[in-house]
Amino acid sequence: MTAVQELTTTTAGAATAAAAPPAALSIRDVEFAYGRHQVLRGIDLDVAAGTLCALLGPNGSGKSTLTKILAGVLRTRQGTVRLGGRDLLSMKPRERAKVVAYVPQSSEVPFELTVREAVTLGRTPHMGMRPGAEDVAVVEDAIARLGLAELAERRLSDMSGGQAQRVLIARALAQRPRVLLLDEPTSALDLRYQVETLQIVRQVAREEGVAALIAIHDLNHAATFCQQVVLLSGGRLVADGPAPEAYDAELLGEVYGLPVEVLHDAGQTQVRPVLTKGSLA
Repeated sequence: MTAVQELTTTTAGAATAAAAPPAALSIRDVEFAYGRHQVLRGIDLDVAAGTLCALLGPNGSGKSTLTKILAGVLRTRQGTVRLGGRDLLSMKPRERAKVVAYVPQSSEVPFELTVREAVTLGRTPHMGMRPGAEDVAVVEDAIARLGLAELAERRLSDMSGGQAQRVLIARALAQRPRVLLLDEPTSALDLRYQVETLQIVRQVAREEGVAALIAIHDLNHAATFCQQVVLLSGGRLVADGPAPEAYDAELLGEVYGLPVEVLHDAGQTQVRPVLTKGSLA
């Protein structure tokens, strides 16, 4: 069974049903600066429950900063972030961890932990002194979803960077969040696991009513797997919607500093660079 096959889990399913109800994520007028350097400027964004939303833009456009604000890693002095009727920015860390899961670009996990132990850390906000039956079921479900069952007893120190990244994503899924934030989660993965990971995140968002945001560079992966794409440029939101509507060749060319063409074929939207004659010589 591959990581992207549908999984039937009774106990874990019951745990999901008992979780907080799905709710939309609403971001209003969020701004952020590092000293005098303004990074985000008046960001307004809605992500519906059950939606996988891609955060796109060149390096320095504010993608990672926005995910860190939503995760509580950075604090903004202006703007609001609400999940349903709850103010995410005012939550205490443990309460936020019950509804928000964050996978950064790099994360320090004790390398002497096994895969199962590392994924179990995702249950920390929910459990007492030790994991209960529900926690164990949720952990095993997350391990299976990411195709890590055969590696469950392997130590992280014995794993490749791509395998370790999948463990971090499994740990986030084990939190059973209402908001899932991933900052370039496929950057260390080969093509197969890039595709499988994006399929899994989309499936989790849809089936469990999660508002999922993924900072990603691949415009074509975003168009294929994400129901919503958001384009940032200079800290501002300049496009928002389904890829066939949000991808404009002229706008993308301006944002990325490279002429591109946007193709629509058989229900697929693709972006390709327009290369000048002799550029591949």
